[in-house]
Amino acid sequence: MKFKKLSIAIIAFAALTACNNTATNDHSNMSNMDHSNMNMSNTNSAPAGPQNLSEVPRPQKIADMMRERGEQDAAKPVLKIVEPKADATVNSSTVKVKLELSGDLKGYKPMKDMTTQMGNHIHVILDNQPYEAYYNLDEEFELRNVSDGAHTLRVFPSRPWHESYKTEGAFQMVKFTVKNGGGDSNKPTTTNSGSTMANSNANTKPTPEGKDMQASTAGAVDKEKPLLTYSRPKGEYKGADTDAIMIDFWLVNAKLKDGGGDYRVKYSVDGGEAKFIDKWEPIWLTGWTAGKHKIKLELVNKDGNLVDNGGYNSTEREITITK
Repeated sequence: MKFKKLSIAIIAFAALTACNNTATNDHSNMSNMDHSNMNMSNTNSAPAGPQNLSEVPRPQKIADMMRERGEQDAAKPVLKIVEPKADATVNSSTVKVKLELSGDLKGYKPMKDMTTQMGNHIHVILDNQPYEAYYNLDEEFELRNVSDGAHTLRVFPSRPWHESYKTEGAFQMVKFTVKNGGGDSNKPTTTNSGSTMANSNANTKPTPEGKDMQASTAGAVDKEKPLLTYSRPKGEYKGADTDAIMIDFWLVNAKLKDGGGDYRVKYSVDGGEAKFIDKWEPIWLTGWTAGKHKIKLELVNKDGNLVDNGGYNSTEREITITK
């Protein structure tokens, strides 16, 4: 009887704790895509329990969105990084990012609907950190408090549910160097709107945007070599959005097996059994349990060996599932 009472007390305490945890992610919740001002410090840190993940078709709600969007998903957007210029040296810790969009757009335009908090956008990635969504190319986008040294900037267009466009010219990357910028190493790199982009301190915690920041390094990336860019999953997923979670990525200079190439994308969850993606398109996984999970994506060759490129071809992110 004492054991039963103790178990009930523990369950009640856990339930009360869960109710007080209000962690957010700026992009994961399909009904509310911008929570950047909410506090992540109380997020549920409990590890996830055992799970049995399986691949499922594209969720119906996304298929419905695609149908409503007309021809947009057949668009072939082309991006150009105007600033910073390739191999530029910037003598400031503030780096302006300016992009130009062209191509066969078929109505595609980055813009956030203020009612749904959703919309087409550009994924902007500094070094190998989680992306920041850039919704309006007419508005200023700055990286502030960028540390001295070499950096890599990657961009590519995305749909409202964060599935990237995988057409020629959509992905762009430049390397630049900050010299005598005067940045504060004790503070993170942010955008001009306050979203965290990177952090030079390795002992960091998740940001308000649900980003699991690691120590930021540019990596000796070679733009001529095969390169995997991790995109999704990211941050926190709640409610119905936990039913099927998308894995998506960008590939440069590498064809997967189903495209006639020799490469594969290997993924694992929580250090479990490695599985492979042989076709360059997103997959959706179901069967997630509540708690924190680590997702690792790697680009490997036909022999199953990691293809190195500045350390970027092996990336691990932590996400939170809230049922």
